[in-house]
Amino acid sequence: MNALDKVAGLDLPNIGREEKISRLLSSALGSEFDITQKRTEERGEFFWDAKYFNLDRVEVFQNATQEEKREILRLCSQGLLAETYLVEKAGVGYMAKMTLLAESTEERMIYALFSADEATHLAQISQFAPQMESPSNPFSQFLANFLETKDKVALLFVIQVILEGWGLTHYRSLAKNCLDTNLTQIYTGFLQAEARHHGMGLTYFHSNSVGECQPFIAESVSIFLRLVQSGPVSIVNAIQQVKGNLSTLELGKVFESLDTENHSRQRLNLLRNLMCQAGAVKIVDELENNQYFRPLSPSQCAQLICN
Repeated sequence: MNALDKVAGLDLPNIGREEKISRLLSSALGSEFDITQKRTEERGEFFWDAKYFNLDRVEVFQNATQEEKREILRLCSQGLLAETYLVEKAGVGYMAKMTLLAESTEERMIYALFSADEATHLAQISQFAPQMESPSNPFSQFLANFLETKDKVALLFVIQVILEGWGLTHYRSLAKNCLDTNLTQIYTGFLQAEARHHGMGLTYFHSNSVGECQPFIAESVSIFLRLVQSGPVSIVNAIQQVKGNLSTLELGKVFESLDTENHSRQRLNLLRNLMCQAGAVKIVDELENNQYFRPLSPSQCAQLICN
């Protein structure tokens, strides 16, 4: 299958703003997007401060020059924006796929409307990074691969129950701590739509039997949980990109200062609660037995990066 044919559409190119289709898109979205674009050109390069990333506790960051600190913060902020861009871009493809998989006229209408939500969110976040490309990392690979499954129950559970449920907490945190008023409003605006998407996922998952797809769901979720277990890797990568590669011991100290175990534990507990809320007790038990809800230690996180 050609990469451009895949559901997530992460390799789809962005055309120039002067192309006819781009002008049509701007017209469909509304004039406020052009206004936002003009405003973003006047903003700084980072949107969350060092405390939000726990960088104020990291010695290598505190000893860095002001220029290095700004660059690390810029990379961390861009990482969060890129992650949002990735999720919303993939969301457009996911909702389009679910529109085709719908089993009633009303369900098809709902998913078509949800797809419009995702398209609007993608346009909004693109205002803050017009040249942004979807990041190439383990999460993007996981998402792109998973969206190719034909199992509707698995799609509902992983995307709408888990990831959209996760997104509610994540976007709320980004909005609360953002330094830019306009970006705060955008993330806050995401919440109502995300709640609708998540709520429908819970409703439809409850009405379906997991049945034979349980092993596939458990394996898919385990891949995502492994990423969460490994802690704030993107922040550590930003530090190394500016300061150069650190030794395993130094990396361990950075992860420890970032409070990686608590960072991961909170997120893993949230994911477990989302699964339990959906009634997926057997899946939770299987993942629990295989220790997927246990965060890695700072030294284990450091080893993963070095390997």
